[in-house]
Amino acid sequence: MNESDQLDAAFSALAHPARRAILAHLAKGTASVNALAEPFDMSLPAVSKHIRVLESAGLITREKHAQFRLCKLEAEPIRDISNWTDQYRHIWAARFDVMDNLLNDMKESDQ
Repeated sequence: MNESDQLDAAFSALAHPARRAILAHLAKGTASVNALAEPFDMSLPAVSKHIRVLESAGLITREKHAQFRLCKLEAEPIRDISNWTDQYRHIWAARFDVMDNLLNDMKESDQ
């Protein structure tokens, strides 16, 4: 899978709030599928599907320990997303500066 395909898969996986919540949980450390499913009001097979999407995108890995399948966050794809978004940070910062100036001008004209 090339870099563009990896980014596409990662962004697609991050599009669902349950998958983002799973990643947030895994940011605290490894967890079993059952532990990841606990906070959700969905079936274990539904959570397993979300986990497979995250795994296919390379965002997590699963390891078998005894009778448990432990999931672990993989940092590299998240770093790739961060690097990709960083190239646009200066554009966002400039636009926020323009908006801040506009708001300040509006405040001053109201006084």
